[in-house]
Amino acid sequence: MHYVGLAYFTPDRFAELSPEEVKALVSQCPALDERMRATGKVRVSASLGDLDTWRTLRPRNGATHVSDGPYAEAKEVVGGLFIIEADTHEEALRIAEMHPAANLGEDVGWAVELIPLPFYLPG
Repeated sequence: MHYVGLAYFTPDRFAELSPEEVKALVSQCPALDERMRATGKVRVSASLGDLDTWRTLRPRNGATHVSDGPYAEAKEVVGGLFIIEADTHEEALRIAEMHPAANLGEDVGWAVELIPLPFYLPG
């Protein structure tokens, strides 16, 4: 079974950090990311771009309408994602627990949401 992990953060709280605090927090991520990838179960791992570069596409009057920003306004937004392939839900949880957003960034609202993917078609 495949699972998508969505890594959340709270932009307002993250913006309150000094550049030194951001660097100290983010510098801890590569080791955790590598530990997660070392399981051999990670199929995709990605960070998302700045919110001001996001675009939303939706059908409107028979054409595609493009607007700025995330689709939904929320206090927390997705900042990254990963896809893992696990034999059991427990294994998926164990791997997701290795992600930086499940270990660090409590002060800036980091969190991971793990969602089963009943349909997954690799590119």
